[in-house]
Amino acid sequence: MKIVVIGGGAAGYFGAIACAQSNPKAQVTILEKSNKLLSKVRVSGGGRCNVTHHCFTPTVFAQHYPRGAKQLKEAFKTFGATETVEWFESRGVKLKAEPDGRMFPVTDNSQTIIDCLQREAAKTGVEVKTGIAVERIEPRAENRGYTLYLNNNRELQADRVLVSTGGNPKSQGYDWLRALGHTIQEPVPSLFTFNVPGSPLKELQGVSVPQARVRIAGQKLEYEGPLLITHWGYSGPAVLKLSAWGARLFYGMDYRFTAMVSWVHDQTEESLREHLHNFRKAHPKKVVSTNPLFGLPQRLWKALTGIAGIGDEVKWAELPAKNTNKLVEALLRMPVEVDGKTTFKEEFVTCGGVDLSQINMKTMESRLHPGLYFAGEVLDVDGITGGFNFQSAWTTGYLAGRAMAASIY
Repeated sequence: MKIVVIGGGAAGYFGAIACAQSNPKAQVTILEKSNKLLSKVRVSGGGRCNVTHHCFTPTVFAQHYPRGAKQLKEAFKTFGATETVEWFESRGVKLKAEPDGRMFPVTDNSQTIIDCLQREAAKTGVEVKTGIAVERIEPRAENRGYTLYLNNNRELQADRVLVSTGGNPKSQGYDWLRALGHTIQEPVPSLFTFNVPGSPLKELQGVSVPQARVRIAGQKLEYEGPLLITHWGYSGPAVLKLSAWGARLFYGMDYRFTAMVSWVHDQTEESLREHLHNFRKAHPKKVVSTNPLFGLPQRLWKALTGIAGIGDEVKWAELPAKNTNKLVEALLRMPVEVDGKTTFKEEFVTCGGVDLSQINMKTMESRLHPGLYFAGEVLDVDGITGGFNFQSAWTTGYLAGRAMAASIY
């Protein structure tokens, strides 16, 4: 039985390996349109590969997906983070967890993951071909497999097909799947940083705070986490995760909106004013701008006091009430005028793809075409940053591979 996997990324490799290992009768071939295999694995996590996240409760893990959470909950019970860690470690690749929960190979090198996947594919007899794009899929009569039309004017026959081509930023990139009758949720970017051309803090690029809250004015959307100031605006997990949850909202706003940044996430206005009042009483002769509070970096504190109109030499005892009010605003609700976005490093994630209602999430098989399977970001599934997108790739690839293998007699 001929199995063709379209796409040589994480989901494609995992699906191919799972299929070949589960049924020796399966003749599995991966077709990759570029000349680069596992390219996202290579660049993920700054070249270290963020394999998964240190969370071993499937229902909790699923909560990190703005799209697909409900459908993935059961899938993670079959193959989740626990099984992923075991899978790699049983093949000699030990993973480690960092304080924020991200899990990497102990080598801190994505090549370790690439080598493992390619070694397993070779061991199980998976054939890999690059430079071959599938332009069209046509079901053969009486559910007898599929004809694949390739970019070299050739055709390929397959009994089962796994589509794992990744997310596509352009809607027309899904036209070949629409031709099969599949509904496509329109793709829009997810996981991006905020451009703030008029930022008063752009001179502070590289300064970060371990915990800040970013809220979107006029919306219920907010997120807490580490925040990084960049020369173009704001980045860090707080912004990236917020961008995932608000992907469609921000797209509809054309990436122009006001964000409110709280640099003191654990303070209410009342507690903040009390803290400032008590510090003023205890240290009246200290210069406001050179004595940062709440553990904020010195450069950031100085910039925030500047925004509040507090001069460099002003002491706490001399601080007028109106400037105290402005400092409270700058600390709790600093308005940030976002105008545009920037893709996070080289990791492009899209929200959108094949509608999950048309997929059997236990097997990843199309409900429209028996023998056609889907895995990875080609589906309308995406997670926040932290290893969640790779986990959905491993999970959906594994389920698809096992199901294809079981369907072969």
